[in-house]
Amino acid sequence: MSQYVLRRLLIAVPSLLGISLVLFVVLALAPGDPFSELTTNPNVPPEVAASLRAKFGLDDPIYLRYLHWLSAMLHGDWGFSFVSRMDVDQLILQRLPATLYVIGSAQLLALLIAIPVGVYAATKPYSLFDQVANTLAFVGFSLPTFFTGILFILIFSITLDWLPFVYTTDIKATGIRWVLEMIRQAIMPVAVLGLFQAASMTRFVRSAMLDVIRLDYVTTARAKGLGQAKVIVKHVMRNAMIPVVTLIALQMPAVFGGAIVTEQIFRIPGIGSLLISSILSNDTPVVMAVTFVFACLVVLFNLIADVLYGWLDPRISFR
Repeated sequence: MSQYVLRRLLIAVPSLLGISLVLFVVLALAPGDPFSELTTNPNVPPEVAASLRAKFGLDDPIYLRYLHWLSAMLHGDWGFSFVSRMDVDQLILQRLPATLYVIGSAQLLALLIAIPVGVYAATKPYSLFDQVANTLAFVGFSLPTFFTGILFILIFSITLDWLPFVYTTDIKATGIRWVLEMIRQAIMPVAVLGLFQAASMTRFVRSAMLDVIRLDYVTTARAKGLGQAKVIVKHVMRNAMIPVVTLIALQMPAVFGGAIVTEQIFRIPGIGSLLISSILSNDTPVVMAVTFVFACLVVLFNLIADVLYGWLDPRISFR
């Protein structure tokens, strides 16, 4: 399996290079740059602005700027944020914990809802539980996160005054009080993301389970006298989870993209809000770094999905 993983990583290198080239060219051709305001600021001498542009190579040809960026990235230098006045990697590391906390909790909530609900709905097709679960899944998947986020704020923050609608990292508390406040302020953003993901996952789990539960080997297992729970867990779920793994793995980068909207609604100081603020301020080094990280996530989670295939289905070999 190690050779398979290594081979897939080597194949991913040209893909990432192509993605990085396209991203860099698009950002380089976009109107405006981080120092455009210096040319209209009467307090900044023209020679100072020209010196800064020359220092960061903004007047060089695009291909030279890309080669300089690629060389710096390979040496661990992600660039310098012109707006925040700090290295891009340090800026991302500052914002990363909040994003991982919210997204990780949301994915865990989605799995805890989708798998048991989808499995049970498949074992009782067209029952009242199945119809209610399908209806709620359709409703949850149809409502965008910005709508449910605002709705949660109106109900739980403004009307009931139960939960804060602004996420903050500098909570004035210690010990268990700090933990409770962190959980309390994360409830709404985690619920918004988690319920949206759970809606699509529930439908997918149910469909995958129904495809497997009707196969001949499942009928044979029941004919041999195995209990319903053992048949479902040991014989049905393992094979049914193969397409579900694909969905979860491919959705993870999309979850990071969806978190951009959620972070804006609840003012979470994460990667999503950093990307939006960097785009608005033409902070291209940060935009380039964040979007490239998203591209790496796509490749990484595709690789994780392929590896999990072999673990779930012994018929798949790593060759």
